[in-house]
Amino acid sequence: MSSNPAPVLRARGVDVRYGAQLAVQGADLTLMPGEVVAVTGSSGSGKSSLLHCLAGVLAPAAGSVSFEGREYGALGDEELSALRRERFGYVFQHGELLPELTVEENASLPLRLAGQRKGPAHRAATPVLQRLGMGELVGRRLSQLSGGQAQRVAVARALVHEPAVVFADEPTGALDSVNAAAVLDEFLTLARDRGTAVLLVTHDEGVASHADRRYVMCDGRISLGRGVPSPATGEATARSAS
Repeated sequence: MSSNPAPVLRARGVDVRYGAQLAVQGADLTLMPGEVVAVTGSSGSGKSSLLHCLAGVLAPAAGSVSFEGREYGALGDEELSALRRERFGYVFQHGELLPELTVEENASLPLRLAGQRKGPAHRAATPVLQRLGMGELVGRRLSQLSGGQAQRVAVARALVHEPAVVFADEPTGALDSVNAAAVLDEFLTLARDRGTAVLLVTHDEGVASHADRRYVMCDGRISLGRGVPSPATGEATARSAS
């Protein structure tokens, strides 16, 4: 990584609305390559809405989000879909796994969607599943898994294709301390060794403490956590929560 890399992801003045309700207001955020950033805040503060907007799942009502300098609003539907499929990894709160697929099939799904054949895709998923303690359960379906096991499959699916950005919404919420540590270690390793940027939405102070930077959300507004330095660009990346 160069001494002053360009941001991989940038949000500027982002609003997110659900009808008349303003869930996120004027959010600015910068995410650098190889950086782990945590977003914390109480339930209902707008954390998940912001993450979904940054991940290209929700369109902002105002402001802009860009990936590697290209604004989402300038991309066609197919380009945005390809970006989400090929360059992003997602861990949503409820997993969003496919119940008709096995553990192995769910974990390897991003590779299969990218055109990789079944055998190589499954072989690529195996070591990720093993590191997350799921190596012995590759043939099981969702109905045969606990909530924590399913969450680890969702994490494996998000990481298997070594995306440029991982968006993780409460990724350790359903896990015990041992498995939460294994998941966090996977995120940190991917960031340090592969230059993947990781955005974590979490209530877990232990998880947030491992981030390079922390943002705090309150009533839809985002600000940098106290005593947290700005990213390498030196610019102001978050508006005051006042």
